[in-house]
Amino acid sequence: MKKVKLHNGYEMPLFGLGTFLAKENEAYEAVKYALSIGYRHIDTAQMYLNEALVGKAIKDSGVDRKDIFITTKQRGHSNLDNMKKAFDESLERLGTDYVDLYLIHWPNHDKKINQQTWQFFESIYKAGRAKNIGISNFQIHHIEDLLETAEIIPMVNQVEMHPGLSQVPLKKYLDKKGIQLESYGPLMRGGVFEGQWGETLGEIAKKHNASIAQIVIAWGLQRQIVMIPKSITPTRIKENYDAQNIKLSEEEMQKINDLNRGKRVYTDPDNSPWGPYTE
Repeated sequence: MKKVKLHNGYEMPLFGLGTFLAKENEAYEAVKYALSIGYRHIDTAQMYLNEALVGKAIKDSGVDRKDIFITTKQRGHSNLDNMKKAFDESLERLGTDYVDLYLIHWPNHDKKINQQTWQFFESIYKAGRAKNIGISNFQIHHIEDLLETAEIIPMVNQVEMHPGLSQVPLKKYLDKKGIQLESYGPLMRGGVFEGQWGETLGEIAKKHNASIAQIVIAWGLQRQIVMIPKSITPTRIKENYDAQNIKLSEEEMQKINDLNRGKRVYTDPDNSPWGPYTE
């Protein structure tokens, strides 16, 4: 499995398994199966309410903890004591004494709250309890605000990224800052199978004897973007994994790039509900 070196030298698998909306036993089975076929990067979050299932699957997989890259994310924004408590509880549910990546799940609309939150993140990074710290759903202006007071530049920014929203300006900015771009929602909530996206991607998929999902994953990986497609179906989990072997031509890459319409299918970070500071 290919890895990307983060700006602190830590290696992050370029491909992994997302677990958004995977609840109850399906999260456990999906993670355990994924690890059995070679996945070594698992993404979860406090908001997903499945950290304990992910942790149990990792333990039961028999794969050495040090060989698995685990990401989780902080839910909402709170005071220091509550942030500490939430992080400790995440580690306990995951059955580990550290995570490989801890993310602020959503930016707050108040930059001071983001800055205070980041100070806590820097403290757990310095303590070695989070090997890497990063952000999720942050746009350029959110990052600029964060960097006004940050001692440590985020290692990763996980955002919505797919053929309808290719995030070219954001990636260019992140590359300059040394921040790794990571994609969630690469299949546009099914949108890649429809309309102009389905037509173009379908033609490319036929040439490679592959699925549309595989072509989208391969496209992201060739752009050096970390891809974490979510699935709970064994055949799809395996299919997504095999997309790492697909090599697209420059012409095919350009055809997919041309599908960008600036189209969001998830929440707009500038109009998210994550505004108030909660105790």
